Amino acid sequence: MSILLNPKKYRDRNYPDDRTREIMQMTIDWFEEKGLARQKEQYHDREFCSDFQEFVTKEGIFETLFLPSGYGDDPNQYYSTYRMYEFSEICGFYGGAYWYTYHVSALGLNPVLLGDNEGAKHKAAAKMKDNALCAFGLSEKEHGADIYSTSMKLTPQADGTYLANGSKYYIGNGNVASTVTVFAKIEGTDEYVFFVVDSAHPNYELVKNVIDSNQQFVAEFQLNNYPITDADITARGDKAWDDMLNTINICKFNIGSGATGIVTHSFYESLNHAYHRKLYGNRVTDFAHVRRLFSDAWLRIMGMKLFGLRATDYLRVASENDKRYYLYNPIMKMKVAMQGEAVHEHLFDIIAAKGFEKDVYFEQAVVELVGFPKLEGTRHVNMALIAKLIPSYMFMPAPFEEIGRITDNRNDEFLFKQGKTRGYARTKFHDFNIAYNTLAHLPNVKVFMEQIKAYQEYLMVSGEGLAKQMEDFDYLLAVGELFTMVAYGQLIIESANIEGVSDEIMNQMFDLFIRDFSTYAVGLYGKPLNTDEQLEKILKMIRRPVPNVEEFEKVLNEEVYSLVDEYVQNP
Repeated sequence: MSILLNPKKYRDRNYPDDRTREIMQMTIDWFEEKGLARQKEQYHDREFCSDFQEFVTKEGIFETLFLPSGYGDDPNQYYSTYRMYEFSEICGFYGGAYWYTYHVSALGLNPVLLGDNEGAKHKAAAKMKDNALCAFGLSEKEHGADIYSTSMKLTPQADGTYLANGSKYYIGNGNVASTVTVFAKIEGTDEYVFFVVDSAHPNYELVKNVIDSNQQFVAEFQLNNYPITDADITARGDKAWDDMLNTINICKFNIGSGATGIVTHSFYESLNHAYHRKLYGNRVTDFAHVRRLFSDAWLRIMGMKLFGLRATDYLRVASENDKRYYLYNPIMKMKVAMQGEAVHEHLFDIIAAKGFEKDVYFEQAVVELVGFPKLEGTRHVNMALIAKLIPSYMFMPAPFEEIGRITDNRNDEFLFKQGKTRGYARTKFHDFNIAYNTLAHLPNVKVFMEQIKAYQEYLMVSGEGLAKQMEDFDYLLAVGELFTMVAYGQLIIESANIEGVSDEIMNQMFDLFIRDFSTYAVGLYGKPLNTDEQLEKILKMIRRPVPNVEEFEKVLNEEVYSLVDEYVQNP
């Protein structure tokens, strides 16, 4: 069974209300009516996606998706991570610029929604009726990811107002956004503050687009004595800091779903091309190496989708006593996006020169996806967060009630009440073995569980010295990649059980994951910081999958190759 997005069969999706179904279908219809040729023309002309801006504003799409209960005109308004996942995937499926416009609008609005200023929330919601796009003014040219060193200042005036001065860099939608949330410090202090400005204000200076494409406008802007009142301030002090981090917590989830959409479209296009092309008297899809590459590509996308759906469930049940999303969120951002890059490598090896042609989607997709793992913190930054959770996850499981697939119309209100960003390493998780044991009868899941056991042994012999070793980011990354595979596989199994994915598919997927785990183990083995005891345990992680040729053929022919011509974008 394939659970991959297919816009031509999207009416079958199960949504809790008509408005959600309407949003998803009208968005697909909008893209399909535009067609691939016009989409590629705008891409090559570097045309800002103002038509998408007009569409989402006119239809009130961002209002419905972004606003929690109590805001906006819809009496049934609610914020749903599931709806955000679905819309993000659709946007990614059609183009990175549309996804980016959506993503940075969510980033820009959320500090307002997380803040203390109710008036500012309603004002921002009202502005979306005329212009749905928002922007997140966090990064600065001189400081990059060093958000402690922000140079933007808010200077108090004698009459109780403020003047904002400084510049921001790498700010998506900074050319047009009517709500631009700006992170700064109060002049002369170390007190953080969030406030709201409008890109149309005369004291807002749009300096330039810092990238070589106007389709995604990533602005540098300058505030020159921009007048601010208390009505424009959303949070101050520690609350502003927490709101900044919690905004990123909510929104970086979009990166994985957007990446899943991108590579799903690339897969359809590559499969259709390869199947209908003959070389040396054979279909390209009949060559042995192509069969393996298509199988691995499809299995990786299935894993990306299964993980994303399950991680969505954990964001939706988050509470003060359940913060498991602290782990699954950065994995969704980092691991899923990087899996997308691996998918493109497989597909590019198949379609070769076709992937450079200007009239195909793939040429655009492979360029746009490269940036996804670098957004909202690099691979190393996110891995540093993930690695803090190794002891709790691997050795100290806690009891949690089992949860199912959550697609209902509940309001994910805790995400806007996350509170203090402290105690991260003390986060509790349920026992990952519960999921793995459900598929322990599959030969390759069994081997993967043995790899996990060897990884646990490695952690135990490493002891307290591992923390010192992981001060070296190169070593931390190698250790963290293996840990990430454990949690990644766990959620994929949970999701597969919910979706009814066959044993054959799951056994083939873990054939792939065993190979990935072994590759990461070889990488760790080569690090000079390892002790002899560690090297012994690392060698035990390097394993070979249990081959099953008949099963491989069945999954390839009945699942992967059955998707030939299932989706072709309107011309």
